[in-house]
Order: sequence, then C-alpha cells, then structure tokens
Amino acid sequence: MKVDKTMRLAAARLKGKRPIERDVGIRVGVDLGTAYTVVMVTDADGVPLAGASVFADVVRDGIVWDFAGATRVVTELKDAVERRTGRRLTAGAVTIPPSVSASDHRAHGYVLEGAGIACTAVVDEPTAANAVLGVRDGAVVDIGGGTTGVAILRDGQVVATHDEPSGGTHLSLVIAGALGVSFEEAEKLKCDPANHARLLPIVTPTLEKVSTIVRTGIAGHRVEHLYLVGGTAAFAGIAPVMTRITGVPCEVAPEPMLVTPLGVASFADVLTEGAFR
Repeated sequence: MKVDKTMRLAAARLKGKRPIERDVGIRVGVDLGTAYTVVMVTDADGVPLAGASVFADVVRDGIVWDFAGATRVVTELKDAVERRTGRRLTAGAVTIPPSVSASDHRAHGYVLEGAGIACTAVVDEPTAANAVLGVRDGAVVDIGGGTTGVAILRDGQVVATHDEPSGGTHLSLVIAGALGVSFEEAEKLKCDPANHARLLPIVTPTLEKVSTIVRTGIAGHRVEHLYLVGGTAAFAGIAPVMTRITGVPCEVAPEPMLVTPLGVASFADVLTEGAFR
C-alpha cells in the first residue's frame, strides 16, 4: 500500500538526519495540534524528507491560547530541522480544525510568521490528511488532542465538514482521574501501546463521545467508510468503538499522527533556495 510505505518513511525521517540537496525543491507543512506540534518537510512531489515534533500545550480545542509559546515551539522545531537538513524553511502551510473562526484562522498563520515561516496556505485538518490518503468517497476523521474533525468526500472533493472539541487530551484527563496520576503521567501511559488493552475500559466512554461527534458529522450523508487519522487514532481499539457507534466500517491510517502534517505540506509553495548557512 503506497500510503503505508509513505507513512513509514515519514516516521523514519522524523528522527533522521540527512542534508537535502540544493537543487531539490521542498515544501513545509506545520500541524499546530492541541497535543503535538509537527513540522514536516517533503520534496515537491510529496515524498517526506525530514520532520520534527514535540508535545506542547499551546493550542486548546483548536484555538491558539498561548501565542508566544506556540511561536517558540514552531521556531525551535524549524531550527532543529534546518540544522539537520541544511535547508532554510522560509515558507509553509499550516493546519486548522474545520470550523475555526476567521480570527483563529489568522492566529495559526501568525504563529508561522512569528517563527520566520511565511504562511502561504491555511488548510483544514481532514482536507490536509486526504492529500495523503486520496479518499474518493467516504469520510476522513482527524482525531487530535483537543478536537475531532470530519471531512466528507464525494469524487475526491470535500462536500461537508464538521468538528467539535474532544480528543486525546480528554482521554488523558480520564486516565489521570481513574488512576490517580498526573496528567503528564497519564499522557505517557496513553502513548505506550503496551498499556492500551488495560486502559481501553477506562477510555471507552470518551472514545464513544468522539464517535458520537463523527456520527453527528456524517448524519444526512451517504458515508460507507471512515478513515481515521490524528494521534488519538493510534489508540488500539478505537476502530471497533467507532464502527459500533456510527454503524460505518472504519480503518486507521498507518502512522496516523503524521498523515495531516505530511498532507498540509502539499499545499505549501515549493522552496528552491540553497543550503542554510
């Protein structure tokens, strides 16, 4: 499966250290998520070349609440990728949840500008994800840290979107309360697949809430398949819950956290300038 190979390569490049040749055009995508912020670099054809990510509490429910912190995080990730690749990241595209207001839309772009990246495109998360998945008919569901977004597609075109607050952060809060641990410790437990089986009974009600958001988003539309992306989609056991609540078969994309940042890069301008100095 081409998507599987692409995502495996993206995951490998996230920690890789490889200079990019001067004559290779590059695109830059930034996924400013509630839990994780990701910077991804691809070539002009969408092949992943490099990336970096970090957990950061700078966006809540899709809204930038800590502008200075978000700018600092993106700047640090940009600098890290520039050092590793030898290329300057001077322009790029950024993601937003599907239903953010115009002012919040601008805030995401301003974060990139503050980090020294000219924002050339702002793209809703499910649409960005589908640039990688290539879904013709169905729904792409992006389950991030704070929001769950749905994009319904017909003949490859987005015909409707929907999103509501709820996602991985809410899973971590439930785990923290149930086990009597800190939010930080709950986040670590949640992100380790070895813990998913024992945590599933604890988080199932929250996964049902996320699934209800999706059910609401697809109501009135003929949707025969759901494609799950976003970091929370990596939680083992989410697909059966989603199918039970929505009544629609679904599958989780490989390396789901990286699909959206890789996809948003495809909307960015191609940078052809030489090596970073």
